[in-house]
Amino acid sequence: MEKINIYRPRRHFFEATGHKHFIFLISLLPVIFSCNTDNTSFDTDISVPVSVTEVRTKSIEQYVNTTGSVYAMKEVTLSSEMAGDYTLLKNPGTGRPFALGDIVEAGQKIVRLEDEEYVNNIMIESEKMNLDIAKSEFEKQESLYDKGGVTLRELKNSEREYINAEYSYENAKIQLAKMDVKAPFKGIIVDLPYYTNGTKVSSGSELVTIMNYAQLYLEVNLPEKDIAQIKIGQEAKVTNYTLPNDTLTGKITQLSPAIDPSARTFKGLVVINNPGLLLRPGMFVRADIVVARNDSTIVIPKEIILSKQRGKTVFVVERGTASERIVSTGLESATEIEILKGLKKDERLIVAGFETLRNRSKVKVIR
Repeated sequence: MEKINIYRPRRHFFEATGHKHFIFLISLLPVIFSCNTDNTSFDTDISVPVSVTEVRTKSIEQYVNTTGSVYAMKEVTLSSEMAGDYTLLKNPGTGRPFALGDIVEAGQKIVRLEDEEYVNNIMIESEKMNLDIAKSEFEKQESLYDKGGVTLRELKNSEREYINAEYSYENAKIQLAKMDVKAPFKGIIVDLPYYTNGTKVSSGSELVTIMNYAQLYLEVNLPEKDIAQIKIGQEAKVTNYTLPNDTLTGKITQLSPAIDPSARTFKGLVVINNPGLLLRPGMFVRADIVVARNDSTIVIPKEIILSKQRGKTVFVVERGTASERIVSTGLESATEIEILKGLKKDERLIVAGFETLRNRSKVKVIR
């Protein structure tokens, strides 16, 4: 009887308390299951935010890239051809002596060398007088020959003396011209060694360097693997890191058929038009040689293509879901690629948010 008495109070405790808790738990089950059902539905209905762009056609170019330093197509360093006293002349455009950066015209005098002894030895006036006498004598002999007054031999001797006198006078003028240092073409003074006016300089002294860099040239070493696709006449787009927004146009003008066995490269020459003188001689540039071009073709950013076992893929939006497309590609530039198969014009191509997508993932388009 005591055992029964001990057990019954515990049973009474369950009946008094536990039963109520059990009923409470039972009543909570629909709520718990309801919450789980809602979470599952929420996960299923999540839409991935993506950005899209419409597929369009445009042109694309494929390049072979190379780098190097550019040099002026026209450059000359003028040296003294005689010894003489140095005088730097004035620039008519500025009213002051010529200086670095000044523009000079073809034939313009920049430096004058003076040497009286040199001038005297040339005897320019004497040579001019000899020419006048020889010319007069020849004309006289011609008149007499027509009348039978002189022989043919005498006429020819007179003509020879006239020709020799003409050569002597022209040579004298050439010698005098050496006293003036002139620009052989229009250009810019890029080097002007300093000499004090009146200082005697020796023959062969460098006096001025002139460049015309309205056209530049770039010597390049191109990879052997590209020798079949690089040809004379192909366009090159030239840029410099200090001028990122300015692209100049050049052309391949020369190509070497020989391969350097140590570097596995071949030489080429690119001539660059530089009308605004944006590029300066000596600048380091990048040249993108256009080896292929297609117009009116589908072109997309390279960065959105995913490489998978099945091939290259992209995603487009169809009825609120991401549709995976396997694509075939063609020409490539630095940032874009041509699509030959797999996309159509005006389709909505996913360009952001595609990294975690799967085929038929629900998406929400944001721009």
